[in-house]
Amino acid sequence: MPRRTPLTLLVLCSMALLTSMSLAQSDSFVDSLPDHLVKWKMVKLPDNKDKGIKDLWIGETEVPWELFEVWALRLDLTQEQQATGVDATSRPSKPYSVIFTNFGHHSYPAICMSFLNAQKFCEWLSQKTGKTYRLPKENEWEYACLAGGQQAVVDDGTSWNWENADDVTHPIGQKTANAWGLKDMVGNVAEWCVGADGSNVVRGGSWKTKLKDLGHWTSEKEAPSWNEADPQNPKSKWWLANGQFVGLRIVCEQPGTIEGRQ
Repeated sequence: MPRRTPLTLLVLCSMALLTSMSLAQSDSFVDSLPDHLVKWKMVKLPDNKDKGIKDLWIGETEVPWELFEVWALRLDLTQEQQATGVDATSRPSKPYSVIFTNFGHHSYPAICMSFLNAQKFCEWLSQKTGKTYRLPKENEWEYACLAGGQQAVVDDGTSWNWENADDVTHPIGQKTANAWGLKDMVGNVAEWCVGADGSNVVRGGSWKTKLKDLGHWTSEKEAPSWNEADPQNPKSKWWLANGQFVGLRIVCEQPGTIEGRQ
């Protein structure tokens, strides 16, 4: 066997370090839409056979308006397509009034969407990117929130909550990330998930939730009061007039070879 000099060992150690760094960097990717500047980062969750987690990526943050509005306002269509009503019935109708006032826009989490709206957004995003995007299941969301711990770290440094949010949402990604690099998993806006029984449920609490009530366990099922202020009959199936605390985070299944891997 050839003798390994100190220089050889140094090179080998450096290569091993670079390899480990590359593996760590490949745990996330940045995705984008054709012909749009908006980008978002997806973080790979560690595989866990016992929890049924394999080849699953989750959004680093909640979905911001600049991504959601491309879908909701049909900004991916030409003016001619919009004028002729392309996708007019399969996309969200306009809210009956401005229900987002004082809740921010650029870099702020998208809010007030119904469960149907959130699901259809994921279907549209899948079609646009060629990947499989969807809402997280409850167990997937909780696994991501815990980030390998027994309970989520919840304080004013990791969450926007009743005590520090001043009754509004805040720009995404401002608070300290959890151990897996995920931000705003608790507080700011509650995030749509598919319940264990298939029901519509939001997880993680929001700016309306008191700090003592925030945690990986925080859960709430959809209620009629979330759309109480909508005077329409029937009420909108796309928007929640009282849902300024409701948003979403997306997951991606087996994205394959992706440009923008980090």
